[in-house]
Amino acid sequence: MDQANYKIPLKSFDTIYMREHESKVRYWFYGIMLILVLGLFLPWTQNIKARGSITTLYQEQRPQDIVSPIPGRIARWYVKEGDFVQKGDTIAQISEIKEDYLDPNLVGRTQQQLDAKKGSVRYYKGKAATAASQIQALEASKKLKIQQLKNKLGQLDSKLAGEQAELEAVNNEYNLAKDQYERQEKMQQEGLVSKTQLQQRNTAFRNAMAKRVTAENKVAQTKQEILITQIEQNGVEQEYAEKISKAEGDRLQSLSNIASGEGEMAKLENQVTNYTIRNGMYIITAPQDGQIVQANKAGIGEILKDGERITVIVPTRTQYAVEMFVRPVDLPLINVGQKVRFMFDGFPAIIFSGWPENSYGTFGGKVVAYEHTISTNGLFRVLVAEDTTDRPWPQQLKLGTGAQAIALLKDVPVWYELWRNINGFPPDYYMLKEPAAKSKEK
Repeated sequence: MDQANYKIPLKSFDTIYMREHESKVRYWFYGIMLILVLGLFLPWTQNIKARGSITTLYQEQRPQDIVSPIPGRIARWYVKEGDFVQKGDTIAQISEIKEDYLDPNLVGRTQQQLDAKKGSVRYYKGKAATAASQIQALEASKKLKIQQLKNKLGQLDSKLAGEQAELEAVNNEYNLAKDQYERQEKMQQEGLVSKTQLQQRNTAFRNAMAKRVTAENKVAQTKQEILITQIEQNGVEQEYAEKISKAEGDRLQSLSNIASGEGEMAKLENQVTNYTIRNGMYIITAPQDGQIVQANKAGIGEILKDGERITVIVPTRTQYAVEMFVRPVDLPLINVGQKVRFMFDGFPAIIFSGWPENSYGTFGGKVVAYEHTISTNGLFRVLVAEDTTDRPWPQQLKLGTGAQAIALLKDVPVWYELWRNINGFPPDYYMLKEPAAKSKEK
């Protein structure tokens, strides 16, 4: 047999090497490369990742310390840790330890002091009113007395005027009698008249002189009466001035006592109010609905300082938000109203950071505020509220639950995002479309 023309059939050899078949590897390679190239032009949502935790926007919805408003001693507990309470429910009762407030009838005794002081003030008000009436009576009496003296002075002035007129007439008679006497005396010396006629003229002259002296005495007496009346008027004014001054002093003293008493009344009323309010502070109640946690004091009889924490109440009605912390370099990219996606601890999620619409198990939020000062951890605090247009947040969330935040930024091609990350460039800064649209409308 010719061995050269003999061929052994090897099927495995033909099957493995498939020399007669055309290779398709290059087609797969071209197809994959084409898909990758096309994928580079797909849209990619830039984002900022940050860690955060559940909080609330409203201060009254955050965990609240329940403190003792006054120093005291714990007398009784009405709740235990973990209990749910409603607003106004009694949490604990404390008793007094300060000696100034140990009297159980402190409010009643202080009220008695207040009532006594009110009576004293009423007495002084009556005394002041009496003094005012007395002053009015003295003023009226003074006015009447002064008027009487003025009337008397008027009468004396009229009398003085009449007496002065009479004195003038008497003076004229005196001068006439004197002149006649002197002529008669001269004529008698010449022998023209008799001595009897001279004596008659002398008598008439002396009578006129006597009348003049009498008239002068009357005028002088009337002037003296006027002077006495004027002095009496001054004395009356001085006397009534002293009486009115004394009555006014009594009235002012009463007013001073009234003012002092009213000040003490206000102080006692303040004490009564303070004691009454303090009595209401012995019962510590829940300020709102919530759960009692972290009791700081235990047992009965422990001493409390004013303002010392007794326990903590966690509100049951809470509108949750997330506080996340971003790097200073990312803060310029955060704007109010910006959308954020969250993955909460304990709630499984599948996240595609570049395609948030294809992620599963995430929840939406909107930035409502960010702080303009850096926190102690070197990051800036951003508050994000629930996005009401997205799926609602889980009801099982609790304050302090961790959250992974993804702040959504600008949509860019995949190739641009790869190029940005390779070169270490920050995400693009952009402004939200909604504020821009609103500004255009304005």
